[in-house]
Amino acid sequence: MNKTIFHIDVNSAFLSWTAVKRLKDDPLSLDLRSVPSVVGGDVKTRHGIVTAKSIPAKKYGIQTAEPINSALSKCPKLIIVPSDFHTYREYSHAFIDILGSYSEVLQQVSIDEAFIDVTELANLDVTDHLKKVFLAEDDVPFCVEMKLRESAEAGEIKRKEILRQIESDNSFKEKFPLNLAAAIRFEIFNRLGFTVNVGISNNKLLAKMASDFAKPDKTHTLYPSEVPDKMWPLDIGDLFGCGKKTSERLRSIGIKTIGDAAHYDPVVLMSQLGEKSGAYIFQSANGKGSDIVHTEREEAKSYSNETTTSNDITFANYEIDMPPIVRRLSEKVSMRMKRDGVYGGTVSVQVKTSDFKRFSRQMRLSDSSNDADIIYSNAMNLFENLLTGENGLFENDIHIRLVGVGMDHLDHGEYRQGNLFDWMTTGKEELKVERQKKEKADKLDKMENLIKNKFGDDAIHKGL
Repeated sequence: MNKTIFHIDVNSAFLSWTAVKRLKDDPLSLDLRSVPSVVGGDVKTRHGIVTAKSIPAKKYGIQTAEPINSALSKCPKLIIVPSDFHTYREYSHAFIDILGSYSEVLQQVSIDEAFIDVTELANLDVTDHLKKVFLAEDDVPFCVEMKLRESAEAGEIKRKEILRQIESDNSFKEKFPLNLAAAIRFEIFNRLGFTVNVGISNNKLLAKMASDFAKPDKTHTLYPSEVPDKMWPLDIGDLFGCGKKTSERLRSIGIKTIGDAAHYDPVVLMSQLGEKSGAYIFQSANGKGSDIVHTEREEAKSYSNETTTSNDITFANYEIDMPPIVRRLSEKVSMRMKRDGVYGGTVSVQVKTSDFKRFSRQMRLSDSSNDADIIYSNAMNLFENLLTGENGLFENDIHIRLVGVGMDHLDHGEYRQGNLFDWMTTGKEELKVERQKKEKADKLDKMENLIKNKFGDDAIHKGL
């Protein structure tokens, strides 16, 4: 049986949540979503990068992750507001709670998006629930944002129109997914004050692609039968999971649209991108994807972070460009492990070359760890062996475009061993000093994690 899967994505999440918080505190304040505005950077110095943008800001060509100064050059009157992670977490929890009230088969994939499997709801009588949603009266006025898009009267007409559809059994059964999506969008907007897009399909890939169509506050379907008309004409860079470098590589061999990739020889794709990436692009371009919505996050078997470098790493720039990248990746891996209370017994590194081939190295530690300095120093040793050592990749003038650092062979501290010689030769006073150092380090780690959880992973960088 074909499943019915929704992908629900908050429109401009960080900026929307900041805007709603401000309107809630002062209903007469300016709605940031109605003007060119961005979240990110330092408001006073106007440095840093854009982490979220309004739709009016997008019209100026402002992009997420671009420097604030660059964004200001495109729109001098751009409004810049700081990040507010406490508010983001608050609205994210409320958003997920509402989705959970519709289906227990829910998979949250990030702070502002989730999949839900609503297949079984099609066989249940949920008409009464949907009526209650559209008739609900909440503390948040229905037309908080409606004033920007349409009048309150038009909003009431829209509400009554949907109710009439729901009350018609034939129409309801025929348009069940669309009506359910309308109810979800309406309830989130009416109770929380921000809008979402809903993508509908039989698998997660297509549902995700559908939710990325025209925004904001829209429902889109992308069933397998609709792929040729709705998805194949799109630029290859619009395919979910096809990054900038991959799309550039595909364009270089004549693949400009998703349809081009769908009809390309999969063997050639794998020869150009590697077996795994090539197979993914071919399958995804043909609308193939998983229909399993994972209701619980499995315990991680490893922790890793990788990044595509802004410029290729070569022998010439390795010593300058590589250490900061590996330091940041090591800190991110360490922070996630400490958050989850786990230690890793093996450090691993990987690179992807300019011709899309992957190489990796790993080494076992004498004692499991989640310390960023230990991860960093061992990762650098592995990279030096892989790249600059005897028979290293740089000997063949190979360029590196992606760098990754990871930890696996995890434990929760039960297998960590102390050094017996140290215990035998260390006096009580030395033990006390070591204990104090550890307590201080633990406090610093906790403070660092608090700061990064509130202000983001890049709020703190240790010196090399």
